[in-house]
Amino acid sequence: MQAVNRRNWIKQSSLAALGLGISLRSIAGEDYLPRNFGAESGLINLGANENPYGISPKAKEAIMQMIGEANRYQFNVNSLKTFTKQLAEYYGVTESHVLVTAGSGEGLALLARHFNKGNIVTADPTFGILPSTAKKTGTKVIEVPLTPSKVHDLEAMLKAINKETNLVYICNPANPTSTMVKPAAMKNFCIEATRKTVVLIDEAYIDFLDAPDNESMISLIEKNPNILVIRTFSKIHAMAGLRVGFIIGNPSLIEQIESNYFYSSRMCVSNLSMVAALASLEDEEHRKQCKQKIGAARQYTFDELVNLRYNVIPSYTNFIFFELKNYSGNFSKDMLRKNIILRSMEDGKWARVSIGTQEEMKIFISTMKAMQTGS
Repeated sequence: MQAVNRRNWIKQSSLAALGLGISLRSIAGEDYLPRNFGAESGLINLGANENPYGISPKAKEAIMQMIGEANRYQFNVNSLKTFTKQLAEYYGVTESHVLVTAGSGEGLALLARHFNKGNIVTADPTFGILPSTAKKTGTKVIEVPLTPSKVHDLEAMLKAINKETNLVYICNPANPTSTMVKPAAMKNFCIEATRKTVVLIDEAYIDFLDAPDNESMISLIEKNPNILVIRTFSKIHAMAGLRVGFIIGNPSLIEQIESNYFYSSRMCVSNLSMVAALASLEDEEHRKQCKQKIGAARQYTFDELVNLRYNVIPSYTNFIFFELKNYSGNFSKDMLRKNIILRSMEDGKWARVSIGTQEEMKIFISTMKAMQTGS
């Protein structure tokens, strides 16, 4: 297979931007990667929490209809002038509550730059874009360990807030551990913490939750100017490559942020991505089918890993976090040699595998069984 230097790979690949609180080595698993690692390469990519079932048929049709306007800027396409308004209305807020960004990753990086005074409180481990960006800009990051069950320790996070704290960041459901904080506990935390600082809730994986656990913190925003919620179309909507994300907050806070780093952030989202996002919101059936298929494959994988006597964290997302016991060596590197891309913690003790199709997860489990028996 044709190889590429890891350093060049990181420069080329958007995966490099996804600091997940997981070792960069686990993006690849070893120092050299094939230039192409799609299905044609024989590799199974279970490393980026993508939806394997693709975008909504309605989104595909919307893209085809917009192709003729791809030569135009958004402000020159009449049907796109109300994009933010339509997005806001779907989530029960006004246009002034919403900022659109090129994926939630870009929004998180921009928020880290905006809240660059004092310190930021977050969990350890967590999704890494915001804390890693903050550290690069010189902002102090207070990292609060998760509980033994790998859930956000809200009490400890409250205690970590001080008069210098400018932002608290919580990814719920959590990446990379796949756990969640119940809505009632999350609400209480937000109310208490926002008396002192701004709280940002990353709800990238909330669509994988069932009611009543899938309650968003958006409901708190109208009366609370210190709450922000960030969402993405990359997960349940399967639009990771189309890059659409958005932040919802009280208009007073949104105005402050927009006047800083977010002016014209919507211009980074393409015409095709915008129409696809709106069409995908209308296709509830596609999302439902994706969720059901992913849920079934997740349960199968969970049960099989438990049968193999791994300590597996119950998952509320489209990935699974499990302990590697006394595994010696580089787990992600060894899995790559067996044509599977996943991620493992820098300390070698934990791994995260995304949920692919049922067939892909069967191959993963077969590989795990073979590794256990040494075959």
